[in-house]
Amino acid sequence: MKLKSNLHMHVAGDPEDTITYTLREAIDIAQKLGFSVLAVTPHNARIGDASDIAYAAARGILLILGIERTIEKAHVLILNVSPEADAIRTFEDLAQYKEGHPESFIIAPHPFFPAGYALGKKFFRNRHLFDAIEFSWFFSKTVNCNIKAEYTAKTYALPYIATSDTHNIDFLDSGYAIIDADEKNTEKVFDAIRNHAFHNVCLPKKNSTLVKYMLGRYATQLYGLLKKNLLLKRK
Repeated sequence: MKLKSNLHMHVAGDPEDTITYTLREAIDIAQKLGFSVLAVTPHNARIGDASDIAYAAARGILLILGIERTIEKAHVLILNVSPEADAIRTFEDLAQYKEGHPESFIIAPHPFFPAGYALGKKFFRNRHLFDAIEFSWFFSKTVNCNIKAEYTAKTYALPYIATSDTHNIDFLDSGYAIIDADEKNTEKVFDAIRNHAFHNVCLPKKNSTLVKYMLGRYATQLYGLLKKNLLLKRK
């Protein structure tokens, strides 16, 4: 079956980002956009429970709980995450977690973007830990930090899968994969990705769109910081 899938999404409650929509609001919008699989991946926290999974299922969506974990200052996506992931601090910890949790799926997000949280060389030192590499939606014909990621994925025969790394719900549909899985469950979805049984839908954006997106993110983050500081002062 063909499953429209987005495996990297942030929602309200993320401890490191100011997000203006809740998980269930995102699920409702994903349903309208025809998604069948959605992963919620907050920074260094786990959001969502059995009731959210049931809420999504009632709307035809397989909700996968995940985390975007900061490991040795670099971001790593862990899907179908277990509580033990909260203790991961190093790539050695990640190796032990992966060995004990084969049901999880590990993606290298935006690995070669010019940012301190990108994996960079850490990816190559730990590439055996990753099941896939992210194809980021954030690129244009003239600005493309995905080039090295795509080349690396081909070099090591790793799946190269599109996501929208959603922080703004308007961009939920900006990059996704159509996964051809035997069944709509996490095991079969991950098997399909490992077998490269998917195709990406992700077109170059206008530079003005990228700039607008970043300005919007900065504005939202600034609002969040101001709101937090005001609440702290009131206390």
